[in-house]
Amino acid sequence: MKAYDPVPPRSVAFLGLGVMGHPMAGHLVRAGHRVTVYNRTLAKAGQWVKEFGGRSASTPKLAAQGADIVFACVGNDDDLRSVVLGDNGAFAGMKAGAIFVDHTTASAAVARELCARGHERGVPFIDAPVSGGNLGAVNGTLTVMCGGGDAAAFATIHQVAIAGLVQGLAEAIVFGQKAGLDMKAVLGVIGKGAAQSWQMDHRGPTMIDDQFEFGFAVDWMRKDLGLVLDEAKRNGARLPVTALVDQFYADIQAMGGRRWDTSSLIKRLR
Repeated sequence: MKAYDPVPPRSVAFLGLGVMGHPMAGHLVRAGHRVTVYNRTLAKAGQWVKEFGGRSASTPKLAAQGADIVFACVGNDDDLRSVVLGDNGAFAGMKAGAIFVDHTTASAAVARELCARGHERGVPFIDAPVSGGNLGAVNGTLTVMCGGGDAAAFATIHQVAIAGLVQGLAEAIVFGQKAGLDMKAVLGVIGKGAAQSWQMDHRGPTMIDDQFEFGFAVDWMRKDLGLVLDEAKRNGARLPVTALVDQFYADIQAMGGRRWDTSSLIKRLR
């Protein structure tokens, strides 16, 4: 089991118990915090309580009452607004000075909107998308990228970098295979040099083996890239490679790979 550095226990709420949120909220319990959870499907919240303890609430507002920090990890902009705003949203139940931390990979626009709405209520809003996928959530090894105010645009940068990287790795593997090379041996060599990346180390071998069941799905990648491209239109950034790879992922969806891992880009090259 993962060891945690000692921190003062806090009363916290966690909104959203999907493949990421479920284990993330569990780690908060194991770290000694008092956790109240909310999930749109209440049965999932009940299952989480049976597994980890803590308690569940029937609305985001009730979950957030008395919490020092409220975390959210939901699907998209509309999902996020639904758990934050309105009479039963988290903001309606949060005390002044409590902190709202959003782990959803949502748009910069909604981050700015909720940051402003939180400021009106005396509630700081932190935009904190995560990287590491479901295994990172389960193992407690996620990278959390925090921003506030204008830094909300940080949420788009990670997927821009990943999209081109995975496509390049896919092309390299297929090129080597067409040349008759042992690509696992090749990756073992070039992974010691400047070409090394997390994707090469962890997804290169599984791409070679045609295995794509490792967490972050193509549907979610396309959602994220859509946010990236929308923000690029707003700020004037030119992202031709990102737009191209987004269309490659559309091809994967058309092949039936909506829930395949993002490394499945290689499938359209074979």
